Amino acid sequence: MSVRIPKTNSEPPWLRAILLFLGLGFLFFFLFLPLAAVFAEALRSGWKAYADALMDREAFHAIKLTVVIAMAVLPVNIAIGIAASWAISKFEFRGKGLLVTLIDLPFAISPVVVGLVFLLIFGMQGLLGPWLDTRGIKIVFALPGMILVTLFITFPFIARELIPLMQAQGGDDEEAAISLGASGVQMFFRVTLPNIRWGLLYGVILANARAMGEFGAVSVVSGHIRGETNTLPLHVEILYNEYNAVAAFASASILALLALATLAAKMFVEWRMRRENEMLGAELSPEGEILSPNRL
Repeated sequence: MSVRIPKTNSEPPWLRAILLFLGLGFLFFFLFLPLAAVFAEALRSGWKAYADALMDREAFHAIKLTVVIAMAVLPVNIAIGIAASWAISKFEFRGKGLLVTLIDLPFAISPVVVGLVFLLIFGMQGLLGPWLDTRGIKIVFALPGMILVTLFITFPFIARELIPLMQAQGGDDEEAAISLGASGVQMFFRVTLPNIRWGLLYGVILANARAMGEFGAVSVVSGHIRGETNTLPLHVEILYNEYNAVAAFASASILALLALATLAAKMFVEWRMRRENEMLGAELSPEGEILSPNRL
């Protein structure tokens, strides 16, 4: 028996035109116009000045440090995100609700407060500062502290993408693999990981963009040491405060290009996820009738 899905696109043409105009106007004034202004200011003095600003020693070090922090944070984010998602979606245990709340904690705390907390723990006047100093271990005003605060800020992104995905998929595939003699490692790499690969990639893209663009927490624990602990966002702030507009917008253009690349990658992953869901879901006729039930 076929089931007819009612059509919902019954809005009058004038209403659709107004909504389209408002949507495109918002995108133009709050997305395209600011991005165009960034690149226009960056190239105001020509391509040579733009290239010189990016090849400056401090700018190059800021770009390299930003990439290093992101690459150091992502593997840990992936491991923690998958482990937390697996535990929450596959098992019932005491404190599960608290774990979910703790995962969302970085979303609720200001990044500046996060930096201050790490400063109070690892700083010279902090809880562990004197103990670390006697052993020659430097956390704040150095790379380890910047990695730690960035990890704290970004770790919810992957878990938050995987938890609902794993909960929706259930555990039937894993149980079938175990019943057929697969080991835990084989089950993970041949069943679980392929099922969550697009959700995992989506979370990695968002976490990477946040890691490279993080400002508040990194600003507190970095110490703003030029040529040593300045990431690209901090470098942009320093150049702008020094009224070096061309160099500041040249560095900002790298972050803008990162945002555009993130948006393109995000759209591609969303498209692939929708396509796979459509392939696994019911086939619909042009009139909205279900032609076949869900198939795996």
